[in-house]
Amino acid sequence: MENEVATMGLTTDEQKAVEQFRNDVVTPSMDKLVILDFWAEWCGPCKQLTPILEKVAAEYADRGVVLAKVNVDENKFIASQFQVRSIPTVYAIFQGQPVADLSPARTEPQLKQMLDQLLEKLPISAGQVADDPTAALLPLMEAAEDLLAHDDAEQAYGLFAEALTISPEHPAALSGLIRTLAAIGRVEEAQAVYNSLSDELRSDPALEKAGSILSIAAAAVPPEELAGLKAAVDAAPEDHQARLDLANALMAAGDRDGAADALLHIIAADREWNEGAAKARLLEIFAVIGLEDPWVSATRRKLSAILFG
Repeated sequence: MENEVATMGLTTDEQKAVEQFRNDVVTPSMDKLVILDFWAEWCGPCKQLTPILEKVAAEYADRGVVLAKVNVDENKFIASQFQVRSIPTVYAIFQGQPVADLSPARTEPQLKQMLDQLLEKLPISAGQVADDPTAALLPLMEAAEDLLAHDDAEQAYGLFAEALTISPEHPAALSGLIRTLAAIGRVEEAQAVYNSLSDELRSDPALEKAGSILSIAAAAVPPEELAGLKAAVDAAPEDHQARLDLANALMAAGDRDGAADALLHIIAADREWNEGAAKARLLEIFAVIGLEDPWVSATRRKLSAILFG
């Protein structure tokens, strides 16, 4: 059932591509750092870079690094989801999300330097060490994330809290705790936990996602105020700030279609307005929901049509 939902609305070939991507990239990235290489047979620079990627990935295997390759000619759908415009394009993927663009690293020293920086701050499972207490975290985290994905935030909260007794500053466990608190309506408590964290912890990708969720939740307004925001936009269609406020409130209310329509309207009218605030908010929403979600895929296509059409 989960796979059916994840691929709803896609063609058969797109479903196969998503399933393969999940197996080759998303699942390994739950506890490892995946180097994701977009390449093609005809690409000369790709052929020069491939041996470097393979060598470094092999050397870093015991530190939890793996290499995955996507042929853009055979997997155009996946390449389009990452908005690949040129190759080679190389991303670092952790817990299903891009955490760094490795494309500028074209030499072995450059790639190693970027990987070292990432591995210092990400909770990568480098090896199976029997006496490492954090080894118990992975099954706890997987179970908690599954519960949260299936709207059982109360039980997920208990598992994330248990994970934090093992590793009190584990970024993914902290992120999960904050997200579950927000999901069960304890937004102020979630914000207090987030505010108590160090700047270094907040810069972790998992906690950046939690921060985005809190930012969305903070825009919630009572129904009568939401009606007022809609009326304000109807009265002044060119008031981009009013439309952005409406988009934020709609997203907080769970109306992601309405929020996306409002943001896309601003982008189509003036993509540079307020330093690209509407596009930034839409991309933030994509990151919160997840790149594999079919709604994100469909909305990204609408965004691309506006930006490149």
